[in-house]
Amino acid sequence: MTQTVVGATGTRAVPGRARARGGAGSRRRRQGWIAWGFALPFVAVFAVFMVIPIVGSFAMSFTDFRAADIRSPFSVNFIGLEQYAAVLGDPVFLTSLGVTATFVIVGIPVTMALALALALALNASRGRIVSILRVGFYAPVVTSIVAVAVVWRYILQPEGLLNSALAVVGIQGPDWLNDTSTALPSLIAMAVWRNVGTLMVIFLAGLQAIPTDVKEAALMDGASSWRRLTSITLPLLRPTLLLGAVLISVGFLQFFEEAFVMTQGGPLNSTLSVAFYTFKQFGFGQYGTASAASYLLFLAIALLSLLQFRLLRSRD
Repeated sequence: MTQTVVGATGTRAVPGRARARGGAGSRRRRQGWIAWGFALPFVAVFAVFMVIPIVGSFAMSFTDFRAADIRSPFSVNFIGLEQYAAVLGDPVFLTSLGVTATFVIVGIPVTMALALALALALNASRGRIVSILRVGFYAPVVTSIVAVAVVWRYILQPEGLLNSALAVVGIQGPDWLNDTSTALPSLIAMAVWRNVGTLMVIFLAGLQAIPTDVKEAALMDGASSWRRLTSITLPLLRPTLLLGAVLISVGFLQFFEEAFVMTQGGPLNSTLSVAFYTFKQFGFGQYGTASAASYLLFLAIALLSLLQFRLLRSRD
């Protein structure tokens, strides 16, 4: 089907299909502009409150920017990597780095192992009790971290609930949060308790996605429970384990609220995390130092995530 069009050069026939393509292209462009119009408020907010501060803090990490320079931000000195060298040479930062590493190295495997054990137990169970337990284990995740930290601080006081329970069996409990040997393990225990519900739900979803015919075939071949776990369940669960490991690693590397509410980084910096160190540097007005410490923490998160991808990715 054609249509005759009269122009300056005479008359010509325009195919209907060409007109349809032109109309479709115009409609897509119009829809694109409408979509961008709806997305523009979010893009503007994201740019103002995320992109610009990220770029600004990254640039600040290469300067000697301090609180006194706020009135004249462009008069600061560019010092390159000296700020990073100063941070890496600060004994307090190195202490916070060791505290964070201990928190991650101990906390993540314990959380993942406990969450996997709970997920396996719930996956093998049936009935309403499974839903009740699932909600119970997940409840700490949706509870405010500040409220959780306040409750745990009360439990771990010298005369708190834990020591009172230990006294019943004749054990004198320590001052958990004011002893350098027990303060960090106490924070790790609280973090494990709070985060195990998240991984449990993720692992449970992964277990339920494993095809039943694979497990039934292994059972018919006489494979033991341990053999089925190590040869079928865990290999098929690799993508889920990777997701859980990456998610929880980001949180554990950035742990701050627990130490801020419960110990203020003490005693003797035994619970001072890298995030807490950065917070203190901002409080001291050392904005360049704080920015450099923040990007060193970002680098640690990226490297740990890459390592987890290499170890836990599917080997197809």
